[in-house]
Amino acid sequence: MSEEFAVPTSPSGGRLSRLPQPIKELLLKIYWLAYDGRDYVAEIGCRIPSNRVRRLILKLLGAEIGSRTSVHRNCRVYLPTRLKVGKHTIINRDVLLDGRMGLTIGDNVSISEGCMILSLEHDPNSPSFDNRGAAVTIEDYVFIGSRATILPGIILEKGAVVGAGAVVTKSVAPYQIVAGVPAKVIGERSQDLTYQLDYRKFLG
Repeated sequence: MSEEFAVPTSPSGGRLSRLPQPIKELLLKIYWLAYDGRDYVAEIGCRIPSNRVRRLILKLLGAEIGSRTSVHRNCRVYLPTRLKVGKHTIINRDVLLDGRMGLTIGDNVSISEGCMILSLEHDPNSPSFDNRGAAVTIEDYVFIGSRATILPGIILEKGAVVGAGAVVTKSVAPYQIVAGVPAKVIGERSQDLTYQLDYRKFLG
């Protein structure tokens, strides 16, 4: 598990263990306030009706976003410092991008409205309901249909297609088309992909 989530009892590790309990609790509250505040700023910034401003805010919060990529309104980003997006990628409205364990998105990727891309979840079999997760990688030319869900640790390899409403629980090989709950292979995509995405809505 990443350092970001190895923290719940002490934001700076062992040296704080010798501090009085009230001070440790105060420092922990400050830590989580700053942590939640960063995600809140990202969420509010993504409501602004200007792609340029949304991109700027996410970059100021630590995200890496390539040229000619568009982030449409009402997206939510968890931990922008671990989000990397390539060039000419379209992230449509109401998409959840979970960077807590790492999220890398390539070039010319199209992510439709309402998708959820998760890198962290709870372990239902854990007695203490612990977190579990892993980085998600979405390679070039991937297309994700609306309201699909990508679970932690998934790799969508080059040119893969995820059908609308699918729940992806296993990595998808290059150019495979998957759909359903859980997602299964239903076809193969053409490997002759030469398009370059360049779409942004005026107020979108």
